[in-house]
Amino acid sequence: MTAAIDFYFDFSSPYGYFASTRIDELAQKYGRIVSWHPILLGVVFKTTGSAPLPQLPLKGDYAWRDFERTARFHGIEYHRPTHFPLPTTQAARAVLWLQNHHGEDLAAAFAKAVYHAFFVEDVNIAEPAELVKLADALGIDGRAMDAGASSPQIKEQLKAEIEVAMAKGVFGSPFVIIDGEPFWGFDRFDQIEAHLKSGRPTALRAVAPPDTSKEKKPA
Repeated sequence: MTAAIDFYFDFSSPYGYFASTRIDELAQKYGRIVSWHPILLGVVFKTTGSAPLPQLPLKGDYAWRDFERTARFHGIEYHRPTHFPLPTTQAARAVLWLQNHHGEDLAAAFAKAVYHAFFVEDVNIAEPAELVKLADALGIDGRAMDAGASSPQIKEQLKAEIEVAMAKGVFGSPFVIIDGEPFWGFDRFDQIEAHLKSGRPTALRAVAPPDTSKEKKPA
């Protein structure tokens, strides 16, 4: 059986949102499935010492410009959110609860709905009531999801999932691992497709070592 594509994302990540609109289609093209893994960049940043791009000196203004430019270039709907960054913990926990109780497909559909609500409709997804509405629209019992996402079990599961992700080298969103090969960022999707197309552990051209066979040897 072909290995799944591991897709790590944080709902506060614009590039993660862009990737979420493409990852399933790309996987299906090459006969793969996607395992969606919600993470919290705030936890990761405590290890890497980083911060949300718009909050970084000099990089911030560029990042906002690049979000809009990237969306236009790829034909992806995007609206700069009013509330940014914001806590995404409850949304991440909700995805895990849905995976446990309703399966991967519905959980992924919910994740896409959350991303669209935040980066297109400017919905404050940090509000549990908004997540309930999104769930209800998909035929999910939103109140049951909210209660389940707030349970100690799911809280511990998210914590453990993030620890496992970081142990695998995940440090950003989107982060994709295929056949053990890591790819960070939406701008790596061409390389991801090259990898999938080749069917080899890595599709990137390796630089051959210099030929030293003709070098003079010391007398």
